[in-house]
Amino acid sequence: MNQAIWSSVDNYFSEKLIPKDTVLENALITSDAGGLPQHNVAPNQGKFLHLLAKMNGSKKILEIGTLGGYSTIWLARALPGDGLLVSLEANAEHAAIAKANIANAGLSHIVEVRVGKAIDTLPLLEQEGIAPFDLIFIDADKPSNPSYLEWSIKLSRPGTVIIGDNVVRNGAVTDGGSDDKNVIGVRRFFDLMAENPRLNATAIQTVGSKGYDGFSIAMVD
Repeated sequence: MNQAIWSSVDNYFSEKLIPKDTVLENALITSDAGGLPQHNVAPNQGKFLHLLAKMNGSKKILEIGTLGGYSTIWLARALPGDGLLVSLEANAEHAAIAKANIANAGLSHIVEVRVGKAIDTLPLLEQEGIAPFDLIFIDADKPSNPSYLEWSIKLSRPGTVIIGDNVVRNGAVTDGGSDDKNVIGVRRFFDLMAENPRLNATAIQTVGSKGYDGFSIAMVD
């Protein structure tokens, strides 16, 4: 098995199950033109997030890490007309591109992109009384994942779903002696999930157009 096969299968799934969508395609084109890193989720992964939000009956979603707004659009499309998605993005240039993509998708009325380090903007959500959120998607800098998880729990209710992306790190997550800050952050993230009695969690390995990785999913009890 190799990357070419994984990508081919992802393409097959997307062609069969995900209709052509110029809005989402343009979001990727705009992100690439703006020099953003290609860290967005794959189309079938975006549809997966969309379906999770639908299954969860989400009315409020929190996204930690906006990038170009590709996953934001997938998630926001799962919301009802009076729903709300708050997305936190540290990089102002990335946020500007995301806002344009979200506007092009006709979702600006239910999506709010907040600029600044999430560790600074998360407390404001608590202070403003916006929480609890029904679904939280964590897809930002991995060294901060432990803090993001702690804040996600604070901003949750029983039944809230918390998803962590890119948690396998090409298998390096099993290396307890790693000095990679991303791996250390993800491992501490798993420790906190395992230790917290309010969380019922698991994790899944994935292969696809984005390579070998995976995600965690937890429900707040």
